[in-house]
Amino acid sequence: MTFVLKLLSSLPLLVLQGMGWLLGWVAFVFSAVYRKRFLENVALAGVPSGQWIQAVGEAGKLVAELPRLWLGRPVSFQWEGKQHIDQALTTGRGLVFLTPHMGCFEVAAQAYAADYGVAGHPMTVLFRPARQPWLARWVAASRARPGLETAPTTLAGVKQLLKALKAGHSVGLLPDQVPPLGQGAWTPFFGRDAYTMTLSARLALQTGAQVLLAWGQRKSWGRGYVVHVAPMGPSLSGNLEEATLQINRAMELLIRQNPQQYLWGYARYKHPRANA
Repeated sequence: MTFVLKLLSSLPLLVLQGMGWLLGWVAFVFSAVYRKRFLENVALAGVPSGQWIQAVGEAGKLVAELPRLWLGRPVSFQWEGKQHIDQALTTGRGLVFLTPHMGCFEVAAQAYAADYGVAGHPMTVLFRPARQPWLARWVAASRARPGLETAPTTLAGVKQLLKALKAGHSVGLLPDQVPPLGQGAWTPFFGRDAYTMTLSARLALQTGAQVLLAWGQRKSWGRGYVVHVAPMGPSLSGNLEEATLQINRAMELLIRQNPQQYLWGYARYKHPRANA
């Protein structure tokens, strides 16, 4: 498997994303469960067919481009809204980056590490380890790079994030990821209650860190990515439930700007698993 992934990582991004587009449509056509969930989610959000049809292929690109991002040579990217990072870093406070399951969320962290992490402002990214130990070790090693560290979704990982923020560094999370039971709250997301992590709000409230929204938009024909950065908007409420709702609404607004690249097939409304 490692040999295959290394071989794929050497291919041009255009080729990988083309393969991914096909993979996305194969999954949509042949998996009734996936297709049903996908269509229910876009209907709930009121996404026009002209937009969600594009999202079918984009979901496959998300998977196919990973070997290049983890093992291949650096990809091309440009910034949109980089000044928000520059301004936030001058305060010396920690930074919480919130990224939905949208576009290429791997490249957003890599871009930050390349331009800021190696310059003394490292980022720690929260991720859920794979269930297979060998795969978890391999993915963690592939993601680690200068200026970028990873933290697992465990108590130790949360402590790692808190330590980074208190040191004035940055952390990155996917706030629309369904957390384990006991680590979230049922909060509306596109009009339907979804079990939502409270960690992102707690980190910001407990440390006084600033919150920025970020996501990596795929450019057409394998030409790289645009990493968008925007302020959260109004300050987070001191009430944890209200702050969590604010984050969900911010994610909704961000997704509506480019629903073609949101991962609509993600089981956002599933019941949380028990945390062993």
